[in-house]
Amino acid sequence: QVQVVESGGGLVQAGGSLRLSCAASGRSKHAMGWFRQAPGKEREFVAGISFSWIIPATDYADSVKGRFTISRDNGKNAVYLEMSSLKPEDTAVYYCAARVSEGLATTENLYEYWGQGTQVTVSS
Repeated sequence: QVQVVESGGGLVQAGGSLRLSCAASGRSKHAMGWFRQAPGKEREFVAGISFSWIIPATDYADSVKGRFTISRDNGKNAVYLEMSSLKPEDTAVYYCAARVSEGLATTENLYEYWGQGTQVTVSS
């Protein structure tokens, strides 16, 4: 069974930047993604990345396009989320998830393994 652990959250002022990291155990080839859940709201898709030996496919929620960048290190089974121009509405618990499949997905029920989340707070 795959274990997923994310880190890198914290408190940042609006307009600032943060870099989140996520590591998945084992050496399987997984597509991975980031989701977030703000207080009182449902969990939503943020960014996803496929597994590829060459160039992985990526996708982003409209609300973060141009501000967030997802990337991965296949050798470490790790994925990263670089966040810039942060807004107060980005405040949420951010979750890293992994799929058994290599293919990119934007729906949370297509991911089998989940981390416990890391808090990102953006002050106004």
